[in-house]
Amino acid sequence: MENFNTKDLKKLYIPPKSSHKGDNGKLMMITGSILFHAASFWPLEVASRIVDMVFYSSVRQNNKIVQKEKNEFRNGIIVPREKIEKYIEEADCILIGPGLPRKNGQEVGDQDTKILTEKLLIKYPNKKWVVDGGSLQVISPGILPKTAIITPHKKEFEILFNLDSTFENAIKMAKKYNITILLKGEEDLVADALNAIIIKGGNAGMTKGGTGDVLAGLVASLYCKNSAFLSAKCASYINKKAGESLFEKKGIYFNSSDLAAEIPYVMKKLI
Repeated sequence: MENFNTKDLKKLYIPPKSSHKGDNGKLMMITGSILFHAASFWPLEVASRIVDMVFYSSVRQNNKIVQKEKNEFRNGIIVPREKIEKYIEEADCILIGPGLPRKNGQEVGDQDTKILTEKLLIKYPNKKWVVDGGSLQVISPGILPKTAIITPHKKEFEILFNLDSTFENAIKMAKKYNITILLKGEEDLVADALNAIIIKGGNAGMTKGGTGDVLAGLVASLYCKNSAFLSAKCASYINKKAGESLFEKKGIYFNSSDLAAEIPYVMKKLI
């Protein structure tokens, strides 16, 4: 397996000067629950700085919070869950899973994650998907479309595939299901049916809750205008570099909001 080549960062889509709003990515986010409300805000913080439009759909309580605090979310639309399919059809990429409840009826007002996720993946197999968090813990891997990037940590990988979360098994599953896998850890592995690469870096400050949600938002934002493998490996690298940048300033004493805010500065330097 190879290590990351920084030249790949130069392959990422850069919005041309002649572009108009909407040309540079439309991302649909289906995230968050009453219990895990913050998990929907962290990918939103990242995405709203990268793509032109974010269609944000969470439970009613989270939608109200985002509507009230609409500072970095000016170019976006808050979508009730019953209307998400209209915006899925328009979106370049859909992120589903961060903060979705693991069990049906975990809190009053939450939807069944398995039913919601599998229904949408089956209905829209040709859309670009990033599947993370709660969705990975309840779905069957056989329904993942070939367009999917999944972003499991080790436990989620084991739940999804009923296998140990080794690099070897991740490569096998990427080939078996013809999907892109970003297996998160001290070293990330990114694999698809043809390629596998290790991403090194980061630090212990990135073990805090929510950093995976930040990464999922970054992956999905890049995937709007780039290929799956390029998006996953570049997002992993950028995310780790943002953690390293924060470590220079704060040591390990930073949180997921700090990480989301640092990513644009790191992207400016790297890209």
